[in-house]
Amino acid sequence: MRVLLFGTPDFAVPSLEALIGAHEVVAVVTRPDKPRGRGHKVTASPVKIVAGAHGIRVLQPTTLAAPEWLSEVAGFHADIAVVAAYGRLLPQALLDIPRLGFINVHASLLPRWRGAAPIHRAVMAGDAITGVTIMRVVLALDAGPMLAAASTAIGPTDTSESLDRRLADMGATLLVETMARLESGSVSEVPQDESQATHAPRLERHESHIDWERPAVVVDRQIRGLQPWPLAAARIAGRRVAFLQSAVTDAPPLIAPGTVVEAGAKGLVIACAPGAVRITEVLPEGRRAMTAAAFLNGTSVAAGSAVLPLDAAGDRL
Repeated sequence: MRVLLFGTPDFAVPSLEALIGAHEVVAVVTRPDKPRGRGHKVTASPVKIVAGAHGIRVLQPTTLAAPEWLSEVAGFHADIAVVAAYGRLLPQALLDIPRLGFINVHASLLPRWRGAAPIHRAVMAGDAITGVTIMRVVLALDAGPMLAAASTAIGPTDTSESLDRRLADMGATLLVETMARLESGSVSEVPQDESQATHAPRLERHESHIDWERPAVVVDRQIRGLQPWPLAAARIAGRRVAFLQSAVTDAPPLIAPGTVVEAGAKGLVIACAPGAVRITEVLPEGRRAMTAAAFLNGTSVAAGSAVLPLDAAGDRL
């Protein structure tokens, strides 16, 4: 089939590569280039880079409803369009153009976690399983009928980044399988149960703030779920330190939440209420990621000292 792909981040790359191997990708639509990373250098999206390497035409519209844009899309005579983390809502005039409409590779088991951050919200909520859903795109956010789904367990060490990579690969495989069934007319479209729908709002910088008065299992999920941005963080020895790897452990009784229980070769243990988290990898302000042990070698942190919260805005890294 002739396919248009709408996608932007790394999550969309496996789907694009799978489509290139199975169909004719006539063009890729991605978000305009923007400043990325700590240096705020203007760079292309991962999808744009891959499409360019394959000689596929790349479109980066700033508006999706302009008549000249809709005419350009119609000129590709696409059989179907695929959305994979494109990051914008699509108008009905655009949805109506491809012969088989638009389908979406969504990183959750719908109707749970509709919205911009389904992977992060699943980890932070402590979900035992998640998955990918291939759904038909409609005007309502992630509310279209489902064509296929595949699930995976969320392990105790999974971060939103590790889960993103796994779901991206699962989604690409499921996408190609579903498109083959669409082409043959053997797909059933199952409406979502609106009573079970939950929302996955976009992440905000203030979510970096850790409340040590919460249980250790909740803090651990926050650390694992806020990656690669905005990252759960606190102030240690006067510096903003983001936490990258953690695990739940025990804390001695009568230790105030936010107190350092242990600081050494096995990492940094901080008391919660109840329990504690053992931090094994950190990102100190202005430095690269490192083990907690390496950080402690150059920073004086003693058992009994306080780990201070960020300011109301979550500070800046």
